[in-house]
Amino acid sequence: MDRKIIIHTLGPEGTNCEKAGYLWLESKKVYGDVKLYSTLEDALIEVRKNTHDLLLGCAVYPDLHKIVFENLDFLEIQDSFVMPTWNMVLAKNHSSPSNMEKIIIACHPAPSHLAYTYSQNVRFVSSNVQAALECVSGKASACITTLKAAQDNNLKVIQDFGEVPMCFTLHGHKR
Repeated sequence: MDRKIIIHTLGPEGTNCEKAGYLWLESKKVYGDVKLYSTLEDALIEVRKNTHDLLLGCAVYPDLHKIVFENLDFLEIQDSFVMPTWNMVLAKNHSSPSNMEKIIIACHPAPSHLAYTYSQNVRFVSSNVQAALECVSGKASACITTLKAAQDNNLKVIQDFGEVPMCFTLHGHKR
């Protein structure tokens, strides 16, 4: 029986990183699973523990360069691929004010340019899915998130920016 590969990546459930992890396993015909963390830095702690596990990063993750260069002693990029993300959207909860300039937009740092085109009041969160959850909870009035997360959380889509062809990288222990 083949060894089970665990891909550690950014959560919560429903992120583009989770989708990319399962796509990679399927495309490589590898037996494995995807585990989700609030940050890639948290996921890296688990990758250190098992030489067969992998870290999946998104090329636009704000500190991916730090993860690469601060872990050269044991970690190397072993693969990369491009996958279209779920459509990126600006969404809001149904009780949000209609005046977009007065709202708080929850957003992961990577697509923050999209948020700043609508408001200067942007609050950073750990993932696009987390942005949707902040909107649902009322901690933000709107969010930059994925269409999937907006639909899963019954948010009203204000603007659909479409898919983004995105590079994902797989990092593992040096061979």
